[in-house]
Amino acid sequence: MFRTVEQLQFPEFEYALSQPYPIMHFLNEPERTDLTPERACELWFEKIVPLRRERGTKIVGPAAANDHPGSVWLDAFMDLVTARDPRERPDFLGLHYYGTIAAEAIGYLTERHRKYPDLPVNISEIASISRDRRQVEKFSREIAEWADSTEWVAEYGFFGMMQECADAFVSPQAQLMDKKGQLTGLGSLLTMAASPALGRDDAIMAVEPGHVARPRSQASSINSTDQDETFARRTRTRSSAGGGRTPAWWKVRLFRGMVKDVRRRAPFYWSDWTDAWDYRVVPATVYMYFANILPALAFSLDMFTKTNMSYGVNEVLLASVLGSIVFAVLAAQPLVIVGVTGPITVFNYTVYAIITPTGTNFFAFMCWVCLWSLVMHWALAFTNACNGLRYVTRFSCDIFGFYVAFIYIQKGIQVLTHQGYDEAFYLSVMVALLVLGFAYGCGIVGESTLFQHYVRVFVKDYGTPLTIVFFTGFVHIGRMDSVQLQTLPTSKAFFPTADRGWFIHFWDISVSDVFLAIPFAILLTILFYFDHNVSSLIAQGSEFPLRKPAGFHWDLFLLGLTTGVSGLLGIPAPNGLIPQAPFHTASLCVTKIAPASEDNDSKGHPTAVIDHVVEQRVSNLAQGLLTLGTMTGPLLIVLHLIPRGVLAGLFLVMGVQALEANGITLKILFILRDRALTPASDPLRRVSKRALYTFVSLQLLGFAATFAITQTIAAVGFPVFIFALVPLRTWVMPRWFTSEELGLMDGPTASEFTMVSVGGNFGEGDGEGGGSGVMTSAEDTAVSSDEELAERGERVGAIATRDFGDRVQHHGVVGEEMEMKRLSGAARRRSTASRHGARTVDIDE
Repeated sequence: MFRTVEQLQFPEFEYALSQPYPIMHFLNEPERTDLTPERACELWFEKIVPLRRERGTKIVGPAAANDHPGSVWLDAFMDLVTARDPRERPDFLGLHYYGTIAAEAIGYLTERHRKYPDLPVNISEIASISRDRRQVEKFSREIAEWADSTEWVAEYGFFGMMQECADAFVSPQAQLMDKKGQLTGLGSLLTMAASPALGRDDAIMAVEPGHVARPRSQASSINSTDQDETFARRTRTRSSAGGGRTPAWWKVRLFRGMVKDVRRRAPFYWSDWTDAWDYRVVPATVYMYFANILPALAFSLDMFTKTNMSYGVNEVLLASVLGSIVFAVLAAQPLVIVGVTGPITVFNYTVYAIITPTGTNFFAFMCWVCLWSLVMHWALAFTNACNGLRYVTRFSCDIFGFYVAFIYIQKGIQVLTHQGYDEAFYLSVMVALLVLGFAYGCGIVGESTLFQHYVRVFVKDYGTPLTIVFFTGFVHIGRMDSVQLQTLPTSKAFFPTADRGWFIHFWDISVSDVFLAIPFAILLTILFYFDHNVSSLIAQGSEFPLRKPAGFHWDLFLLGLTTGVSGLLGIPAPNGLIPQAPFHTASLCVTKIAPASEDNDSKGHPTAVIDHVVEQRVSNLAQGLLTLGTMTGPLLIVLHLIPRGVLAGLFLVMGVQALEANGITLKILFILRDRALTPASDPLRRVSKRALYTFVSLQLLGFAATFAITQTIAAVGFPVFIFALVPLRTWVMPRWFTSEELGLMDGPTASEFTMVSVGGNFGEGDGEGGGSGVMTSAEDTAVSSDEELAERGERVGAIATRDFGDRVQHHGVVGEEMEMKRLSGAARRRSTASRHGARTVDIDE
């Protein structure tokens, strides 16, 4: 490593030139010195660029600290190098991280990678600074698991391979070597066990200039005078099967996913409340209150007419309140908006149409459906079944989102067709179209460059709610007031719509009907497993720079709880909402103005980019409490004043906005666009027409099949069609398309950071066990002694190195991709490196 400017001078620089190092590091935390980014850029082109051109050496860029000065310095350096010659940027993005919470570290590293997505990341220093041994071990293990399963992490190194602490900042508990030069328990765990076939001597310590790297036994003593500040480094690759040896499918570690979800999210629980002290929470609350309640009211109208007044406004409002409060307070991911959806509306009135002709008590039957579904949800949560979400890609999410968008549009049209054929119908159509035009226009203005920033923000945040309020009164202007428009039917405050109590007598049903409810419960569970989790995935999409971890297993457990309670109360079961869930996250985004660029579609104009998301629980809870307040008498009277034409317009707005952002729509627009006017950087330009047309056709076919079945009495089975899209994409489509084509047309729904909860995205390594419900990560139990840590270290195999670009070859040393093995006797490779002497060494076994 060229740690300082002085090491770029003779004789250190000349010594480095004489060594066959395949990778070198350029500068260590330069922002801590008086070295400016401008001077570093000059040295880069004066010293490093010629070295790389002449020797073919890969260069890791300046490794800045994980604080604001470090990020500012690094960004300035990268901007200067790019402006001078973008072809001469570093081969790797160098990063450091010191902290106490692994999720925050992952969030920071992910954010830095998003800034420079084309550069693999080299984390040359990372460690916990906690003084608690258990926290340090937990931090180190979670970082190792995440880094091993993350595509863009080329190498990472844990700091602490020295006999004495470097300074008071680093934690003594994070030391990887004791004062005698022996590995600590944590050091044994992180540096891994060597292969018996290699005599346990395959570890390499990189040393200061003037000393040679030498193999050593893990049990031997190491003279630390040869390496003042070294650290253990693991480099790895992804095997074609997705990681290490996977246990048998039936070896399910019960509750593992739920426990890990809670452990990851619990440290952020207090900040989930304190972080709500932000202006974005106010418009997000107001927007989501209207965006959630108004479609729900329209769905209540649909169920009111198709279930013979069994479900009404109060049932739907209470379902929304139940979901909002439970998930806002207890969920691992509180950004997901939970309420009554279009699919559950279809499910409920279809079950009603099937069951009521037999004389069965509908509410008692639905209660048993929900109770059976509760058991199934909990069984899935206990067995880590959410790991299957790693196979869910944009392909199936886009189809489902496309379907939900059309359900909204269809419901809007259906509301209008029920207004008759006289002046009330024409006025309702006009009002619906005006609501669509005004609300959609507010969204356009909010994203445009018109007016001042605060005006655009106000229009974007409050345009839709104000449109609803305005047109509710608009129909009473002039002669329109004489037209008798149908309004939303309501009931008494806090009372069920039907003549019954809130608690369902689930025992008033035959035993045969209790078991008849099981197939319906299976379908409901399939629907919620897919619908809720896809809503959660889209709400945590890769376009949102989230920093707090997700928790799919725990949230599925909560969803089962709300489903069972809904059955007992006789209300529709709530689940994650599309498009409200991603709309909620988008409304909490804080943007900043990016410099003008000629790339892509910016056309040289400054553009707004997302800086961060206000991740908190208050907006979801507040909109739930507002919904509860809506069940009071005065507000029910106000709701009764809303014309159905206004509700139809809101349906159309939600549907059109969801369609506009859908991946299927974007691909269709690409096909229709003049190719000469398509940005050269558009990845779809690299896909053949045959592949693109086939891919879009499959998506449209999947949507058509799902939408068609919901128009029949067999609509109760439509969750099966939706769920079948996942194996189609995972195992069938790779036979029809090349991996490059699928990579360009499809992709993960959420970021790798979000998908840590379910073992990472499919094809990007095995974080926690893949899709079988089997967790393959290291044990999660806390340990309290070096001996226990060392014993666990013996069970973990070393991991192969992944090379980026050309494979490095030197003196018979070949950097090639190898499968990760666990104590199988196969060859393993490892490298460690020095903070002072920059080098990465591989051994060819």
